[in-house]
Amino acid sequence: MGDKDIAVGLDIGTTKIVAMIGRKNEYGKMEILGIGRSKSLGVHRGVVNNITQTIQSIQQAVQEAETNSGFKINDVVVGIAGQHIRSLQHSDYITRTNSDEVIDEKDIQTLCNQVHKLVMLPGEEIIHVLPQEYKVDGQSEITEPIGMYGGRLEANFHVVVGQISSIRNIGRCIKSSGLELSGVTLQPLASANAVLSQEEKEAGVALVDIGGGTTDLAIFKDGIIRHTAVIPFGGNVITEDIKEGCSIIEKQAELLKVKFGSAWPGENKDNEIVSIPGLRGREPKEITLKNLSKIIHFRVVEIIEQLFLEIKNYGHEEQKKKLIAGIVITGGGSQLKHLKQLVEYITGMDTRIGYPNEHLAGDSDGETTSPLYATAVGLVLNSIEKIEKQEEEQELQAEEEKTQSDENEEEGLQKDFDQEVNQEENLQEDPHAPEPKKEKRQSIFEKWFDNFKDFLDNAE
Repeated sequence: MGDKDIAVGLDIGTTKIVAMIGRKNEYGKMEILGIGRSKSLGVHRGVVNNITQTIQSIQQAVQEAETNSGFKINDVVVGIAGQHIRSLQHSDYITRTNSDEVIDEKDIQTLCNQVHKLVMLPGEEIIHVLPQEYKVDGQSEITEPIGMYGGRLEANFHVVVGQISSIRNIGRCIKSSGLELSGVTLQPLASANAVLSQEEKEAGVALVDIGGGTTDLAIFKDGIIRHTAVIPFGGNVITEDIKEGCSIIEKQAELLKVKFGSAWPGENKDNEIVSIPGLRGREPKEITLKNLSKIIHFRVVEIIEQLFLEIKNYGHEEQKKKLIAGIVITGGGSQLKHLKQLVEYITGMDTRIGYPNEHLAGDSDGETTSPLYATAVGLVLNSIEKIEKQEEEQELQAEEEKTQSDENEEEGLQKDFDQEVNQEENLQEDPHAPEPKKEKRQSIFEKWFDNFKDFLDNAE
C-alpha cells in the first residue's frame, strides 16, 4: 500500500488539535497509523480567532503524526463546528427528461446540486446537503430511488449551513500550514460515523459530542440524519466556573475537574478536602470535593437541559419519532464522572458512553479508542470514503474510455475491410488495372528512429 492509500483527518477543536492518519486493512476495518496532538491556541468555541496560533498548532500536530507514522501528509479532511452552524429542512424536485430510463446517481447529484443553489442569509454558505427520503412520481417513503422508473424525482433534505468567513478562515489555516483541504465535514456527523452502530441509527439515537468549546448534537432515526445542532457550551465553561468559584488559576481548575470532578454532588462527603498550592509563597487553598461537584453539577445540568430541549424540538415525544436507542455521549467531556447517570436522570432516556471502536481494527490501543478521539476517527473514515469514491469514479471513467476506444477500433477495422472488398471488386471488373500499393506499416521504433534522423539532419 502506498502513500495514496492513506487517509488523514484533522480535528480543529477548542482545546486540542488532532491529526490522525489511517487506512483500511484487508478486513475492511480502519487501522490507525499515527496520531499527532497539540494544544489549540487560536480557537474559541469551535471558531478560529487567531490565524497565526492556529497554523502553529496544526503544524505541530501534523509533524507529530508524520513522525509517528512515517508517512507524509499532503491533504486532510477537516471537521467544522461552532455556534454559527445551523440546520434547516428543505424539499426540492427535478423533472426527468426521459422517464423510460431508470433513475441513476446522476439524477440524485442533479437534485443535490439544485439544493446547493439555495439562497442563504448574507454571509452564510451551505456545508452539507443530506437527502432524507425520496418521492418518485408521488410514491413516498423511498430510501433508495436508484434503479426505479419515474418522471418526477422529489426529496426532503437536511441542509447544514455555516458562516462563510469561519469556513474560509479554516481553509486559510490549512493552506498556510502547507496542506491541501480535500473536504469539510460537520463534527457531530464525523463523531456519529465513529461511535454509532447502524442498528442504533435505525432505532433512533441522539449523539452528543461534548468538546472543550461546544457541545454538538446529531439525531438519527430510520438510519437517516434528522437533526443537527451546536450548543456554545463545553468543558471549558465548567473549568471557568471552577476557576471563578474557587478563586484559583485555570490550570489548577482543569486539573481539579479531571482528577476529582463529578457531576453528582451527593456522592461526596463533607470532610473530603483537596489542597491547592498557593501562588508565590501564599498559603495553600483547601477546597471541599462537595463544593467542587456542586459547581460542576449546575453547569452540566444547564448543558443537558439545552440538549434535551433540542431533542424535544426534533419531536422525540411523538411516537413515530421516538429515539429508542436513547443518547450516546462522546468527546472529551464525556469522561466526567457520573455524567451518564445525570443525563439519564434529567432526560429519562437510556444513555451510554460512545467509544470510537465501531470501525477500528481489533489491535488498536486503548488511547486511540478514547471518546477524546471520536471526531478524528470519524474524519479519517470520511476521508477513506472519499478516496474509495474517487477510485470508483476513475475506474468507471477508464472503462468508458476503453469501451469508446474499442468501438472506434471496430469502426476502423470495418472501414479497412470495406475498402479492401471494394478494391477486390474493382480488380475483378478491370483485370489490367495496376495493383494498389500496399503501405508498409512502420513499428513505433522505426517511426521514432525516422523522426530522430530528421531532427539530426535539420540540426546539421
